[in-house]
Amino acid sequence: MDSVTVSTAAKPTLRVAAFCGSLRKDSWHRGLIRAAEELCEESIPGLRIDHVDISGLPMANPDLETDGGEGFPPAVEALRERVRAADCFLFASPEYNYSVTASLKNALDWASRGNNCWADRAAAIVCAGGDFGGARASLHLRQIGVFLDLHFINKPELHIRAFADPPKFDGEGNLIDAVTRERLRKVLLSLHAFALRLQHNKDD
Repeated sequence: MDSVTVSTAAKPTLRVAAFCGSLRKDSWHRGLIRAAEELCEESIPGLRIDHVDISGLPMANPDLETDGGEGFPPAVEALRERVRAADCFLFASPEYNYSVTASLKNALDWASRGNNCWADRAAAIVCAGGDFGGARASLHLRQIGVFLDLHFINKPELHIRAFADPPKFDGEGNLIDAVTRERLRKVLLSLHAFALRLQHNKDD
């Protein structure tokens, strides 16, 4: 018999709703979400990635709302339910004209209509692009997140200069660079720690 009883309460697995701002099949940003899924399965048991497909959403339009702004089209209701069910968020955001894509902004807008589904949870951003690695889209997304009451991790950042050597992605958008993969792992670890801290503060 052990003379000392040790508490072994299991840590919860956090659900990460992941959003790809690109609709392209072989997008680098879809590849980043796939890599995040793999990393969580391999080495971060406290996180589970839930990739939320936003390609089928109608454009945000109050005329599509019902019940005094509390009812939404089926695809939007499904989006809002998955956002509400998430513990934290991962945004893989390309940079289009110094900003986020229309498809990502549309999802952000729909899930903020009526009762804001995003509020008071942790989030992280990963970007890939040219010389700035998508950093300007990242900054704009942080600005949007102020109104949505999202809490973004500040460090580490992941802005990938996708055209610089060595190659970061293959022709199907898969992340193939080991150094970048490790940087992504550190982003996920930071998101995990921050989300747990926010949850702990809510419980106090």
